[in-house]
Amino acid sequence: KALSLKANEFVQIKDETTGNVRVVMGETVLVPGANEVNMDGRSEIQVQKGMDLKCYEWVRIEDNKTGAVRIERGEKLVFLGPYEVFVGGAQRAIEIDEETAVLVRNNRTGQQVLVTEKQIYVPAADGSEEIIETRKLQKLADWEVCIVRGKDGAHTFNFGRNHEERSFFLPPYSEFVKHCWSRGRRRSRRDLMITTLDLRPMYMSFEFNCRTGDNVELVLEGSFFWEIVDLKAMMKFTSDTTGDVCNHARSKFIERVSKVTLREFMLDFNSIAEQVHKEDDTFYQQRGVHIHSLEVTGYRCAEATTARILEQIIQETTNRMNRLQQQESENEVQLFSIKGEIEEQKAKGTLLEVQQLNSSAESRMRGLAEAERVKSFLTELEDKVPEIETRVALWNVLRKEDALKAVSAGGAQLWYTPSDVNLSIEADCRTKHIAK
Repeated sequence: KALSLKANEFVQIKDETTGNVRVVMGETVLVPGANEVNMDGRSEIQVQKGMDLKCYEWVRIEDNKTGAVRIERGEKLVFLGPYEVFVGGAQRAIEIDEETAVLVRNNRTGQQVLVTEKQIYVPAADGSEEIIETRKLQKLADWEVCIVRGKDGAHTFNFGRNHEERSFFLPPYSEFVKHCWSRGRRRSRRDLMITTLDLRPMYMSFEFNCRTGDNVELVLEGSFFWEIVDLKAMMKFTSDTTGDVCNHARSKFIERVSKVTLREFMLDFNSIAEQVHKEDDTFYQQRGVHIHSLEVTGYRCAEATTARILEQIIQETTNRMNRLQQQESENEVQLFSIKGEIEEQKAKGTLLEVQQLNSSAESRMRGLAEAERVKSFLTELEDKVPEIETRVALWNVLRKEDALKAVSAGGAQLWYTPSDVNLSIEADCRTKHIAK
């Protein structure tokens, strides 16, 4: 049966008598021979399509006869040879730029090479190169750090605060050190994988059980405010930083709380927390960690019955504190009222003193003015009335006249005796004559 092959089609035909394989590419009309069959031995010849590669694509081809491998890069239409097969489909070339690199293995030498030169990367045409992975540029903030383990097992510390270390590609035969830390409030699960560490101070919560000296089991809740200060010491002495910190604090809390009663703990739990992290600071320093503060944010009884009793105690304490606060408020109000009265009396006393001073000054001024008037009066009459007694008597008469004017200006009535006004009644001779 004749086969009509298009421009992008081909067939691989094998002669069963000789074993020879030939490839026929279109455009053409193929008439198979009597002994020719498909490459895989089937009598029906299978028409295949060539691989149409774009400019950014490539394909790997393997020769099953020789084992040779070759790479074909687009832009082209690729046909297979007699014994060749496509290994996978068309692959997209990798764009290498400032933030992308390619880790390549040379299959002839076995060596790995990191290709960072800007290009559209396609493996070598002889098929000797194999792409292991694409690597992105690692970027670190000022407060971040990551650790790289090289092929010799040595650790390299890359700090974001150092300009030459804050961005880099992971070299060949190297890997990032992964820190496996405990997580959860009780640090019961150790499955937190961290590659980039944050060197900023941060909070870490905790929760654990402990017993007081009077055998009351408590559940303590709190938080650390901590930071990593010596990364090399941390790597040397611990593989679980958060777990070590919390477990050590728990053992110290258990030791401290067991020496006090529930009442003592309730009154002074913050000082106990301060002693836990300050008295054994060497443990944290050895692991490159600094604890800024350790606080107990809450506690409760583990047993329900004890919890109810504790709740009643806390409620009663709260009520007592409220009553004390209320009494203090009332006392403050009374004290403020008393202080106000004291200030008012002081102000009144000051007012009386000022009024007295003003009255004295006013009286003094009136007296001086009156004295000046008397002096002027007596001095002016000295030439006309030499006797001082007479002048004084005249002044007294004038003063009486002033008094009468003042009284008459009002609505009051004043009664005088004849002696007060020096009044006398005398008969006139002319009056008597008329009467006769």
